[in-house]
Amino acid sequence: MRDQAGSTPGSIAQALRDDLLDGVLEPGTRLTEESLSARFGAGRHSVRSGLQTLVSEGLLEHQRNKGIVVPAVTADRIDAMCSYRSILELGALRLALLQNANFDAVDEAVRRLEAMTAETPWRHVIEAHSVVHTEIVSASGNPRVVAAHRACANELNCMLATIRAESSAAHLATTHRHLVGQLRVGGETALKGLEDDLELGGRAMMHLALRRRNEVPLLLPRDLGS
Repeated sequence: MRDQAGSTPGSIAQALRDDLLDGVLEPGTRLTEESLSARFGAGRHSVRSGLQTLVSEGLLEHQRNKGIVVPAVTADRIDAMCSYRSILELGALRLALLQNANFDAVDEAVRRLEAMTAETPWRHVIEAHSVVHTEIVSASGNPRVVAAHRACANELNCMLATIRAESSAAHLATTHRHLVGQLRVGGETALKGLEDDLELGGRAMMHLALRRRNEVPLLLPRDLGS
């Protein structure tokens, strides 16, 4: 855990976001004001304000009789987020294609992703990946679509943190370099490329991670000869 003496609500919220992206805070983890006040050297008011920021972003939730907890990543939650994300990003790409966008900013974002290694903290990988998709949406030139996409970015990134055991910086860099090539071709090739990335690299990967997380280890009978 990262200790930040005298932290402000904003820095407390950011530190907890980092923990969520790195998988330090697992789904179901309960967060108490007492423990966070001690960790950050901050008063209850600052901690409460920082927690409320994350609740409003969908990263934490208030559960009856439990208090503030890290929400579970469920199949329904994955599908709801991925469907919404597809509407925003594919719609944004259609607008960008109509304007003959050049996607240079997307290419540059992928270069930053390609520079990351197996030792790069997962939160930095996820954030770099997020920039790639943010640049695709920004190419639409529509501020309302960009704002809607930005509003769900933190929650989506925390959900994508669950795929760290199924993916890698190198894998994400390779698949998104291929996507850049498809975007530059344009038309249906670009749209199909983004759709495949969202469905296979996003929705399907998160469902796979969820299934593996929920798998119960097979208990083998003891060797009768032992």
